[in-house]
Amino acid sequence: MNWLKYALKRILMLIPVIISVTFILFLILSLAPGDVARMVLGQDATEEQVAQLNHEMGLDRPLLIRYLRYMRDALRLDFGRSWTGNFDVLAEFSHRLPYTLLVSFLAIIFATGVGIPLGIASAIKQYSLLDYGSTFMVMLLFSMPAFWLGTMCQLLFCLTLHWLPVSGITNWKNFILPPLILGANTLASMIRMSRTSMLDVIRMDYIRTARAKGGSRRYVTRHHAIRNSLIPVVTQIGISFAGTIGGAVVTENIFAIPGIGTLLINAVKSRDVPVVMGTVIFITIIVGVINLIVDLICALVDPRIDLAS
Repeated sequence: MNWLKYALKRILMLIPVIISVTFILFLILSLAPGDVARMVLGQDATEEQVAQLNHEMGLDRPLLIRYLRYMRDALRLDFGRSWTGNFDVLAEFSHRLPYTLLVSFLAIIFATGVGIPLGIASAIKQYSLLDYGSTFMVMLLFSMPAFWLGTMCQLLFCLTLHWLPVSGITNWKNFILPPLILGANTLASMIRMSRTSMLDVIRMDYIRTARAKGGSRRYVTRHHAIRNSLIPVVTQIGISFAGTIGGAVVTENIFAIPGIGTLLINAVKSRDVPVVMGTVIFITIIVGVINLIVDLICALVDPRIDLAS
């Protein structure tokens, strides 16, 4: 039952995190220059129309009162309606979330499926051609921003070679290039982390002891080194998955994917507070749950981890 108590404790710890994040964000959006009602109605609106809309949206009330009213409604799962699009925030987020999760999940599958074996192989064959090649790949992927890499891949694979569609979500081909672009930086992290972790493990005394007792290099690597080297890698996977959800903002805009990244960036541009607040709350909860799952997986992989402590 230790894992259940730990999970409940971590879920309760999300409450002050959500309150802190949402209050800071609400404060920044409220103090930003410009009149939201004027932006919604346009420059031709009269002062009476602007004042009426400010009253309807509650913008004429004190900031703390507005924040408390919003959080009260959020506890009832009422995240309001968009100020600019007049759609229900919860319904729109639920509609867009699967696209973001799909792209992020495919990106993590690509990054871990390629990065972990390549990093382990580089560590086992240190200073080989494979090791130097993977190191060069890591440096190259880290140095290329996602928006530049995505644009270049669009020009090459979509507009020049016509292998893949440029944008949209019409068929499965639309979900090939975006995960690769989104997972490129994560792939570099997986290669570096798994290589470093594997090098640390294979130099430990118990590995040399296992080899001295007659165990073959392949057996010792498979049954002792790899499993123990996966602890920091699993943690990195969780951090990277949470990062891909945030990084989806760039990728979704490049490939016109109707996910939460596109929703969030458009809401920030128009200062659509209900959409921004609701999206950030959902993302905070998702990231917190992902980190909790990663901690539980680490405890399963390594029995030495005591969740009760």
